[in-house]
Amino acid sequence: MLAAIISLCVLTAAPAAQAAAPYEAYTYNYYSDAVALPAPFLPERTVDGPGLGVGDFKQPNDIYVTRDGIVYILDSGNNRIIVLDDNWNVIRIIDGFDNNGTPDTFGNPNGIFVAEDGEIYVADTDKRRVVVLTEGGKLVKIVENPESEVLAENFEFAPLKVTADRADRIFVIARGVYEGIMQFDEKGEFLGYVGTIKVQPSAADRLWRWLATDAQKAQMVLFIPTEFSSLDIDRKGFVYATNIDVGSTETIKRLNPLGQDVIKRFGHYPNVGDIRYRTYGRESGPSKLTDIKVIGDGMYVVLDSNRARVFTYNDEGELLYAFGGRGTQLGVFNTPVAVEWQKDKLLVLDRGKNNIVIFKPTRFGKLVHEATALHYSGNTAAAVERWEEVLRLNSNYDIAYLGIGKSLLMAKKNKEAMEYFKLGMSRKYYSIAFKRYRREVMQEHFGTFMTTAVILIAAFAAFRIIRRVRPGRSAGHEA
Repeated sequence: MLAAIISLCVLTAAPAAQAAAPYEAYTYNYYSDAVALPAPFLPERTVDGPGLGVGDFKQPNDIYVTRDGIVYILDSGNNRIIVLDDNWNVIRIIDGFDNNGTPDTFGNPNGIFVAEDGEIYVADTDKRRVVVLTEGGKLVKIVENPESEVLAENFEFAPLKVTADRADRIFVIARGVYEGIMQFDEKGEFLGYVGTIKVQPSAADRLWRWLATDAQKAQMVLFIPTEFSSLDIDRKGFVYATNIDVGSTETIKRLNPLGQDVIKRFGHYPNVGDIRYRTYGRESGPSKLTDIKVIGDGMYVVLDSNRARVFTYNDEGELLYAFGGRGTQLGVFNTPVAVEWQKDKLLVLDRGKNNIVIFKPTRFGKLVHEATALHYSGNTAAAVERWEEVLRLNSNYDIAYLGIGKSLLMAKKNKEAMEYFKLGMSRKYYSIAFKRYRREVMQEHFGTFMTTAVILIAAFAAFRIIRRVRPGRSAGHEA
């Protein structure tokens, strides 16, 4: 009866906003079970071409939002860029540019990026080039026909996604390129590849190739790396990228300026989207991560096109929440292709519905983001307060216990941290806290331990001496 009452209280205490969500939000616990969460976001409205007064979108492929909230929609089928202010009013439409005195247009562009200075980078796929424009739409430069000894003679440059850093280095994901992300300098000269994906055949694959005949080996699929699918860049210049290798545990990378993957994977499970899924049937198999967006200090969002879901991770690689799905209701998708962040709202571009879904954060979502950002910046006291509020909304949220434990660990409150790591099912951090607490206890009571040890040693020595002396006295008395 007590268990039934507790269950009823938990159900009735769930936020009313959760019932309004057309999807279930969740995360995974230590036992790889999906744990229900209050909805971190709720759909606010959709934006489409007729609503903006620009006509229907046609196969839109990408969207980008600047720090001040300006929205750039890449309406690929119509070969145009629609620029909106932070209130979703049309500023301008860029459907062409002057190319050295000749009118020029786009050819099925697939990716867009806007630098801090306002320059617009467009992956103009069918015309096999990257076009760089000013904020007003004037041509700055075109990157095309890269030449290098590492490129094949018949190489065809077909850019799909593009980004750039503060040094004007351009990073491009190109169709059919398996070696990594193509890197160009500020002049558009090809520098080489970064973030090469390494694919290792399994033991069974190696055994089969060893036993196979030459004819069978010739028919086998080559073990070649897979393509990247999306990329973004954070304020520090680190490039985040996803690849379409659905069987890999490294589908998300964070590349430093040297091209090394430095992303953290410290969660219970790899940051690859869903870890439990159906093997057969509709929407089966691993997540296929097709877009990524850095949304703040220590957080990034990835989009799963396989099950049309959104996953958000912190800088440790721990899954904060997941939500989404397919359907016709507001808030679920048909063919989501891009995810973006506008101030505190989440935007998802749905190519299947030719619209953009705008999500507003719930109280639960705001608290999780605030706590994560505060912990990342080192404000541990404020982070603990937010995590405690999160636990009042959902007491089964392991990430909150881990967040409090980490904050306590940073504050050198090791004993208290141990309790929260135990609740958060983190053996790794519990061991760290235990070792520190043990060292702390030893240092605190070192004098007592040493005094006791000296007394015990002295007592033992005295006892041994007495035992040696007494037999001698007894023998002399008898004589």
